[in-house]
Amino acid sequence: MNILHIDSSILGDHSASRQLSRSVVEAYQANHADSRVTYRDLASEALSHFSPATLAAAGTPVEGRDAAQQQEVATNEATLQQFLDSDVVVIGAPMYNFTIPTQLKAWIDRIAVAGRTFRYTEAGPEGLCGDKKVIIVSTAGGLHAGQPSAVGHEEYLKLLFGFIGVTDLHFVRAEGLAYGEAPRADALAAAQQHIEQKLFAA
Repeated sequence: MNILHIDSSILGDHSASRQLSRSVVEAYQANHADSRVTYRDLASEALSHFSPATLAAAGTPVEGRDAAQQQEVATNEATLQQFLDSDVVVIGAPMYNFTIPTQLKAWIDRIAVAGRTFRYTEAGPEGLCGDKKVIIVSTAGGLHAGQPSAVGHEEYLKLLFGFIGVTDLHFVRAEGLAYGEAPRADALAAAQQHIEQKLFAA
């Protein structure tokens, strides 16, 4: 089993999403001795955002690409292949200003690729990633799950992964982290309990 572990929080050791995503991966390793983990820290090794240069690199024939374009295409392909090769994807996705971190969006732009993770047909779009399990560690300072304020966070992630065909999608949630020490501790404990007792029963 290939596990792709993605972190996107900019908070380093103070990050709740990093703590919980690590717990998810450790739980998987404990339950699957044959698992292999690939780790990406999108905060410390950020991908560039899509730009005219990105499009130019992709649209330039191989023989005509300069060094920067070759690097851009190679990075994009390696990022996509890493996702395609995974069986389980664990993503730390904190909420920043009602949406996901910009670093995570840059990664998503590399894996949502027509013809590779989805395709358009006469009947409409078809996702090609139905064989993957995705676990999203969702953290937030406030309370947003099921509320309109989640549209750019959890709801966006549900839409995105559903679009590319993922049906085995789970959330490990810790909210209200900015409401004080006791609410934070309770939220993290509840999330940890979910990982230990419910994640593999889902």
